[in-house]
Amino acid sequence: MNASTRKIESFRLAALPEAAPFASAVRAGGLVHVSGQIGHLPGEMRLVEGGLEAEARQALDYMRQALELAGSSLDRVVKCTVFFADMKDFQAFNEIYRTYFPNRLPARSGVEVRALALGARIEIECVALAGEAGS
Repeated sequence: MNASTRKIESFRLAALPEAAPFASAVRAGGLVHVSGQIGHLPGEMRLVEGGLEAEARQALDYMRQALELAGSSLDRVVKCTVFFADMKDFQAFNEIYRTYFPNRLPARSGVEVRALALGARIEIECVALAGEAGS
């Protein structure tokens, strides 16, 4: 095992509220694990206004930012997990999701949960290969 596979690094977006006791992303063993992202206002414990579309875009933007902060990109995502407060949002979310993954769709799971933080409608996490797009 070389030094790069043993090294674990945590990354925290400035937009993550101080009260949140976790990293935005962790890079370890050639992978980047992005924590579940919801559509909250930057630095606040309040959701963006505008319903599913606004929340989903904000969450996906945070996911992209966390990947980039950890030295990866959306092009290197291998698996996403999407948590829905209501599975009726599945198709509408798919339309938004496709705009973030226009070239290659990662593996994905979608599950309905009883509730999400702050009453969010959507939460998304992912695993990606470490490294820049195209490498």
